Amino acid sequence: MSMNQKRRLVLTGLGVLPLMLVGCGKEKPLVVHGKDLTGANFGRDFNLQGPNGKHYTVNDFKGKVLMIFFGFTQCPDVCPTALARAVEIKELLGKDADKLQVVFITIDPERDTPEMLEAYTGAFDPSFLGLYGTLDETQTVAKEFKIYYKKVPTGSSYTMDHSALSYVFDTNGKLRISLPHAQSAEDCVEDIRQLLL
Repeated sequence: MSMNQKRRLVLTGLGVLPLMLVGCGKEKPLVVHGKDLTGANFGRDFNLQGPNGKHYTVNDFKGKVLMIFFGFTQCPDVCPTALARAVEIKELLGKDADKLQVVFITIDPERDTPEMLEAYTGAFDPSFLGLYGTLDETQTVAKEFKIYYKKVPTGSSYTMDHSALSYVFDTNGKLRISLPHAQSAEDCVEDIRQLLL
């Protein structure tokens, strides 16, 4: 047995090695109702505009838990349900509500103007932020977050078929959790509170 192996054995026996590893900048795995995405190699960032014309990236929300949902303002059911759940999540967070930032990213920038996005998100909560990009930027961010979306013709117009996940980032701007559409607000809050500690 080499000297390094002996040292590792002694440190492990003393419980020192696990503590050293935790201190190396690695987030500890979570026990969540959703899906733990700790260490994911996707959903790292975005660069999109808000209704005020300002460009936003993940870094702009550091210090808060960031919850992102991809959708479109003319969505008949999934998107309004997701944003209504986000309202409930904020209510259930109580005094910690201001530590959560909800962002709605449109997958339909052709129709979702900045004014429409602001009115749509503001109807749920004035603090919710709607973001948009060009068609190419939308495609890029959807690919980065592994979001599926597709334009579906409906008579003389169209609707959008899309994924229905909410993504949650910790206060350091790291993607940590995905919340399925069917997950209750109560279970979402239990997951999110782990990132507020």
